[in-house]
Amino acid sequence: MSLNLFDSKTQSLRAFAPLKPGAVTIYVCGPTVQSAPHVGHLRSAVAFDIVANWLRIGQGLSVTVARNVTDIDDKILVNAKAQGNDWRELALSVEATFNAVYESLGTGVDLAPHATAHINDMISLIERLIGLGHAYQADDSANVFFDSASWANYGELTNQKLENMEGEDAASHGRRNPHDFALWKAAKQDEPASAAFDSPWGKGRPGWHIECSAMTHAIFGQAFDIHGGGLDLRFPHHENELAQSSAAGHDFATYWMHNGLVTVGGQKMSKSLGNGVSVDELFAAGSPAAVRYWLGSAHYRSTLDYFPSALQDAAAAVARVQNFLKRSGEVAPGGIPVEFAAAMNNDFNVSEALGVLHDTVRAGNAALDANQDASALAQAVLAMAEVLGFNLLEHQEIDAEFAAQVESLIEQRRHARAEKNFSRADELRDELTKLGVTIEDTANATTWSLNG
Repeated sequence: MSLNLFDSKTQSLRAFAPLKPGAVTIYVCGPTVQSAPHVGHLRSAVAFDIVANWLRIGQGLSVTVARNVTDIDDKILVNAKAQGNDWRELALSVEATFNAVYESLGTGVDLAPHATAHINDMISLIERLIGLGHAYQADDSANVFFDSASWANYGELTNQKLENMEGEDAASHGRRNPHDFALWKAAKQDEPASAAFDSPWGKGRPGWHIECSAMTHAIFGQAFDIHGGGLDLRFPHHENELAQSSAAGHDFATYWMHNGLVTVGGQKMSKSLGNGVSVDELFAAGSPAAVRYWLGSAHYRSTLDYFPSALQDAAAAVARVQNFLKRSGEVAPGGIPVEFAAAMNNDFNVSEALGVLHDTVRAGNAALDANQDASALAQAVLAMAEVLGFNLLEHQEIDAEFAAQVESLIEQRRHARAEKNFSRADELRDELTKLGVTIEDTANATTWSLNG
């Protein structure tokens, strides 16, 4: 089946065709490692991991995913100074936290280029832009800016005209136009000397936007297949990346993909509202499989809303699938249902694909209830789970005494239901929930699994 994806640049569905037959290159904007990860970072990581999984498993392509690490930035320097730490130590510490979370969610990448390792590449790209007349050095400092007025296509990613774009309040730090953005920032006296790098224009450090353009060029060359990231990066970061890369003569990304934002109770997360959800809160509410399930449950381009029972619902959904696999005894993935493939080939429609997954689980349970062979259905479930990236066969060590307690409560609930004492049956289900247990009733039995 052919794959169609929504290209953020053309604002349309496009048939996907990699630049190199059989191989795909993906660059996803990664974290600026100034503080702990938030839910938005996790959503982007899961969304593009599923994209890569489908390209590999569903399309049979060789996929290389790069997710950069911005390890030199204003916020890193400010936060390190406030904490009394060396900025490099802060960046390493925060990156380690990110990597631990990425690993727990199974969202590893093939390449993780670091900004500080590509300073020379950034300098070379800036020199090229100056030579082509698309950048200039400030008259009185080492600051270098992209000349937005010199590039007629500036604004093509977000379909904006230059005069309507957001810019600085006024020309500052030597920029000629409020819309000109920094390519190189002159070193400041109150910043550590270790954060200043030598350049033809004087000591300083790169601007944020030039980092990604230089890193993509260094690892993928002048063109690559997909550029991904959160919707909040579309402007100005991705707009500026595209402008400077195109102005330098690079083809850059063939397709642009942006995942939607995360809200809380329908509201944007913000410090002023005090409605932020930390990563620690997420993992306290559900297992890595449940967290991953929730993060990937909505279509990647839609808004994902967090509510108090979100992780409980996700854990219950994962448990239903796990219980079916436990009943079937199947451990090897098989063929992927045509309906699942159709959903994924339609702009990675995971929400629709999950519907196919759960329909298959229901059909499998019905087959087992009727003493029929459900192995093919179980193999299909495992194949779909592999694409979606959650490990449904993760082994859980369960204390024998705890297991006996759970089995006793389930047996008491069975008797209560047989006697039509449904209020007591509900009380027992609540007790099981408090123990972190999800139960699944079938025609012949009740199975259970741990949520965390």
